[in-house]
Amino acid sequence: MYTSKMNLLLAVTCLLGSVLAQTKLKVMPLGDSITEITCWRSIVWDNLTAAGLADKIQFVGSSTTNTQNCKASTATWDHHHEGHSGFLAIDIANKYLTGWLASAKPDVVMFMLGTNDVNGRHSTTDIMAAYTKMVQEMRAINPAMKIIVDLVIPLPSSNAGITAINNAIPDWIKTTTTAASPIVMADCNTGFPSTDLRDGVHPNLAGDAIIASRLTPVLISVIKSALNITTA
Repeated sequence: MYTSKMNLLLAVTCLLGSVLAQTKLKVMPLGDSITEITCWRSIVWDNLTAAGLADKIQFVGSSTTNTQNCKASTATWDHHHEGHSGFLAIDIANKYLTGWLASAKPDVVMFMLGTNDVNGRHSTTDIMAAYTKMVQEMRAINPAMKIIVDLVIPLPSSNAGITAINNAIPDWIKTTTTAASPIVMADCNTGFPSTDLRDGVHPNLAGDAIIASRLTPVLISVIKSALNITTA
């Protein structure tokens, strides 16, 4: 009898844990190596913890790589992400994103993409078309998808291409955002010094801190809006 009660209690506890996990807002960090092999994600997680939101969300994605051995102050840092070194926005839109979305089922996607496209000499028009296709794929999976687009950090070797993308993003957002699936921008570019790139492409720890500082307030606002959390 005692064993049966214990088994029932265990089953109820597992079910409750599953239900609670399912109610968490799913946030997908999407991008290339600037998402995969840098440490801004751990800083953002600490910021969400400080804001009292980390227990209400989970990062999602097919990867948990942490090649820089990034450390978060909170042990609950969720390593999941969809950052893929060397990937182009064009290829993500045309080959990969639909599958990633179907698997992770995010509620929020935040992305910075375009660096590899610029290095591959793809045009701003083609890159922005890839942005549009990605949004269409996101909304096909979740019509209420919340989307954060980061302005791309500088690329000293060919910054004209990065500047062109960043200049196109605000007007693109205006024509692409909807009430049901809003798109907002995080300005990770303005005032980002080239000295905060460790290798001319990827941010060092100071650069990670800049990205996190620009992304955090935008993400917090999106999370609170999605969860109907009012700020006192």
